[in-house]
Amino acid sequence: MKNSPVLDIRPNTVWHVEEACRQAWPAAVEQLADGWLLRRSGGGIRRTNSANPLAGERHCDAGLIDRVETFYRGFRQMPVFRLTDFTREISTELDRRGYTIEASTRTLLALLAGQSALDAEATVVTTEPTESWFDLRDRLAKDPLIFRDMVASIGLPKAFASSRAGGRTASIAYGVLCHGMLVVESVATHPDHRGKGLARRTVGALMNWAQGAGADKACLQVVADNHPALAVYRALGFNTELYSYHYRFAPDAA
Repeated sequence: MKNSPVLDIRPNTVWHVEEACRQAWPAAVEQLADGWLLRRSGGGIRRTNSANPLAGERHCDAGLIDRVETFYRGFRQMPVFRLTDFTREISTELDRRGYTIEASTRTLLALLAGQSALDAEATVVTTEPTESWFDLRDRLAKDPLIFRDMVASIGLPKAFASSRAGGRTASIAYGVLCHGMLVVESVATHPDHRGKGLARRTVGALMNWAQGAGADKACLQVVADNHPALAVYRALGFNTELYSYHYRFAPDAA
């Protein structure tokens, strides 16, 4: 049996992935607060409307929570913390205040270096999203205007992949290069075309693009109970679970 390639995961890999994923999905407003990054874009996208831990020393006390709550309530938004499974020091105080827990998400890693090109038949990769790319994303996800502004603000190398079926764009994803790594984002397939391998080819096209640009790893984040997506990603080599994260929501609306 052929041995599977082994990923070289160094102690700082998780923080490199955290930073790469943030830069692949930037927020309109970002403010530092005692070792945390307070992100705000408005709308309902949680990643860009939550307090995120940073590498190094962090405050994890009542004063920090007060500061975060003041920040988000100043925008008339509910305070939200995004906690990884290796940065949960603040959980006890959040429990005491009645913060709820929601949406466990897995962070997966795949090896690109030395891998053969993946099947990307009938898939197009462009440096900017086309209107048909945006049209599908707008139909399947929230906050289209905020999303378009976010995509326009990405300052790193990026690519947009799409697959067509039935005469229309049926599957999309985009990728960003950071720290020599591909970050895969916004994978979506039209309901009429799911289960036909389109998402696998679309993400595969981004992995081919990134490998050609010199990336040696790829990462993505997927909701823990999204089993169809997990099966697609495992087939593409995302077999290393690096860490998980979840959200903590204030018990009352802003």
